[in-house]
Amino acid sequence: MKAAIIPGNGAGDVFHANWYGWAYKQINKLENVTCSLENMPDPITARESIWIPFMRDKLECNEDTIIIGHSSGAEAAMRFAEQYKVKGIILVSACVTDLGDENERASGYYSRPWEWTKIKANSGFVVQFGSTDDPFIPWEEQQTVADQLGTDLRKYSDKGHFMNSTFPELINVVKEKMKQ
Repeated sequence: MKAAIIPGNGAGDVFHANWYGWAYKQINKLENVTCSLENMPDPITARESIWIPFMRDKLECNEDTIIIGHSSGAEAAMRFAEQYKVKGIILVSACVTDLGDENERASGYYSRPWEWTKIKANSGFVVQFGSTDDPFIPWEEQQTVADQLGTDLRKYSDKGHFMNSTFPELINVVKEKMKQ
């Protein structure tokens, strides 16, 4: 089994940003799983037209992969699952609109309606982490993802945009889903 961590845009060196490097190390310690984490091409705008092929060809995301997407990476995970089968997706601070931000609009993720039925059909499971105190993603956006995908929602009120250096709750979900 594989896992791939897809970071948010603008993260810099992903091995030293937020919880990404920590989670990468923790997941790679687990038996029978390998985790991918790469500095993404086009890291500021995070264009769908660049990230989705990178996820498919370089990270080799496929039906044996759990895609863990944070922020822009969550939108990339959802758009990937519209087109390709995956073992599952774990969404962290996901949204559904560009929130009026020009850079987010340029990414291409929000240029058309979300194909919720395809995402559900191509994903073995969808787990979502969201926090009502996220300073970037309004709760209504996160709730829309939960409602449309019927996610296993892990709702918090004190995690902000999930930018801490560790994320043990995520590792627990990966362990849980590996057993299925």
